[in-house]
Amino acid sequence: MNWNQRLAPDDISPWLGQALREGLLDDAKPSVLFHDLVGLRSRLKELHRVFPDGTLHAIAIKANPVVEVLRAVVEAGAGLEAASMEEVELALAAGCLPERLVFDSPAKSRSDIRRSLELGIYLNADNLEELERIGESSPELLAGAKVGIRINPAVGEGRIAATSTGGLRSRFGLAMPQDPEGIEAFAKRLASFEWLHGLHVHVGSQGCDLTTLVPAGERALTLARAIDAAAGERRIDTIDIGGGLPTRYRNEDVGIAPAEYVAAIRDAAPALLDYQLITEFGRSVQAPCGFAATRVEYVKELAGEPMAVGHLGADFALRVAYRGQDWWLDISVYSPNGEPKDLVDLRPMHVAGPLCFSGDFLARDRMLPAIEPGDILVFHDTGAYTMGMWSRHCSRGMPAVVGIEGDGTFRTLRERESARDMVRFWS
Repeated sequence: MNWNQRLAPDDISPWLGQALREGLLDDAKPSVLFHDLVGLRSRLKELHRVFPDGTLHAIAIKANPVVEVLRAVVEAGAGLEAASMEEVELALAAGCLPERLVFDSPAKSRSDIRRSLELGIYLNADNLEELERIGESSPELLAGAKVGIRINPAVGEGRIAATSTGGLRSRFGLAMPQDPEGIEAFAKRLASFEWLHGLHVHVGSQGCDLTTLVPAGERALTLARAIDAAAGERRIDTIDIGGGLPTRYRNEDVGIAPAEYVAAIRDAAPALLDYQLITEFGRSVQAPCGFAATRVEYVKELAGEPMAVGHLGADFALRVAYRGQDWWLDISVYSPNGEPKDLVDLRPMHVAGPLCFSGDFLARDRMLPAIEPGDILVFHDTGAYTMGMWSRHCSRGMPAVVGIEGDGTFRTLRERESARDMVRFWS
């Protein structure tokens, strides 16, 4: 498959037309999110193809926590990665076996740790105090424990500082020393936890590239060997290399396919591929599978420039609204019948959302076809970090999430929230 290929406006048009005919998008239901389940399965199949056999691909729940999406991930042979106990429960509800579930929260309570060990899930500790808490568990629980420790490899930040976790000042994990003597002492301390068998590195999500991803794996390999040397035996058998492959939100963006990533690891640190590997991809798997559609309610003038007002904004695309310099959504304009509008006569347009704050814009001065009330805006690559970051500001309900199957039929993955649901939520 072409990992970096994106859904084009013409790809989306038939689905949009069908949704309009089936009444999924109308005046009473002005927005809907779609997820291409065939594309999702293809992407997971590609991960299994290029990584060594037995690699656990634990897809990050936070990228898209819709249970039926998670169920599709599990049914395709992948595992799940949870960043909270609530996400652990989401994974179990989706049918994920505990042994294929990775728990990574940096703020685990003692009860979180106990439940994780009782379930038998893979537990990545964040710091030494957490390792000590784990060590307080009963010998029976520790005997079967699957525990790793997150290391900050200090290989540098990516393009977006707020989502980079491999810099010297990262708030996650234990900072790995840079000098051989420091690494030796560090390894000796970690080797004292006889039930510790894994290492975890994760340098961030969007904005990273192979110049940070691959060195992070190399650093983990160096530490694994040092721990084994300190222990006098093979102690580390699992290395969790996290996620971080960038997603193309624009055609000019550079993407990295998993095959490129594995090839780069094989060139720089081939021994890494001999370990039990865990990955935690999220955005790069889910984002390209999704798109969102919303009806334009009004077009008004803003300082003499046209502004389209729709029903999706910062509630579903927080980062785009608040950090537009770092985040981008491609927008396509369709007529009320679902046909793409002509791209010949483009003009600067503002695209605003429905929330009551001045910054609720998903685009400013974007070159788009003339937008009219009743038109439909499609936001591309919204399969990740949209529903999972939904804002309750103004108490607007989440739109329905609809899955697209291989025969072109739709399947409701999550029902649209009603006003009554909002009353229950806040009651």
